[in-house]
Amino acid sequence: MSVSHAVVWLDHQHAQILNPDAPEAPAVMLHAHAYQTRQHGSRVRTEHEFFGAVCDALSKAGEILVTGGHTAQADFRHYVGKHRAALAPQIAGWEILDRPTEAQLRVYAQHYFRRHDRMTGDTPLR
Repeated sequence: MSVSHAVVWLDHQHAQILNPDAPEAPAVMLHAHAYQTRQHGSRVRTEHEFFGAVCDALSKAGEILVTGGHTAQADFRHYVGKHRAALAPQIAGWEILDRPTEAQLRVYAQHYFRRHDRMTGDTPLR
């Protein structure tokens, strides 16, 4: 499914991805798998698997708004820059948000992309 806009809210265990332009489209929920091992660095490996799944889900979006807490965003930004550099140009912005409802996230993303599209000159014909 190719979409022009996508918004993701994430922390280190959950990600909620939705298309703000299609209110009828359901949100995609991703969850990190918790592996209990004694091996050093297993938390990082689990985090990389989770962030990789988020990147895969966002790969077909034209422009992406990443929202969530500061620490999760910093870790995700580092992961994208180091492991998924091809996705970086698609990310239109990074916004710190507390845990919003799906409706609040959709409205926030609609307002964000409306402003972003005006600034970049990509105003949709409506």
